[in-house]
Amino acid sequence: MNTLTGYLRQAGTAVRFLIFATLVLGVAYPLAVFGVGQLIAPYQANGSIIKDGTGAPAASALIAQAAADDSGAQDPRWFHARPSAVKWDPASSSPSNLGPNDPKLLEAVTANRAAVAAAEGISEEQVPAEAVTASGSGLDPDISPAYARLQVPRVAAAQHLSADTVMSLVNKHTNSGLTAFLGQPSVNVTALNVDLAAAAPSK
Repeated sequence: MNTLTGYLRQAGTAVRFLIFATLVLGVAYPLAVFGVGQLIAPYQANGSIIKDGTGAPAASALIAQAAADDSGAQDPRWFHARPSAVKWDPASSSPSNLGPNDPKLLEAVTANRAAVAAAEGISEEQVPAEAVTASGSGLDPDISPAYARLQVPRVAAAQHLSADTVMSLVNKHTNSGLTAFLGQPSVNVTALNVDLAAAAPSK
């Protein structure tokens, strides 16, 4: 009888601890983290959603969007992000998995370099490395300010905007300060294209 009582006492203790741990770690802690996120960084906590000129959700600043048609041709009206092994599909995230000695990697880089040079009207030697290589996720929305500036003439002409207007948008979306201090200055292409759509004259 004493052994059974001991087992029941231990089981009761275990059940009470399980309930306590569930309430603290499964309910209170997640709610506390969510609440702090909403107070300190609501933009990041809610998926970094970008809104268009009407206030409607347009995109997430964390994910690059395709600026290409069904054939894969890049649309000249928009700023282009880095190449993507998953065709900028937000339902997937993956690198190309091509090693440095894989001939297919050289073929992809060569093809991308030629396409960028033709689109921007520059020599292949002027094409930056990020314009021909995909990111690890395939969804990176950031490019360097230099690559963004390289695209300004094409975008301005295609959108019927002045180069100064388009350049001002690039400058607006160039990360600086703490963000640049921790890494390198960058331009968020997704946010830039949302603002570009708002600034472009209606067709």
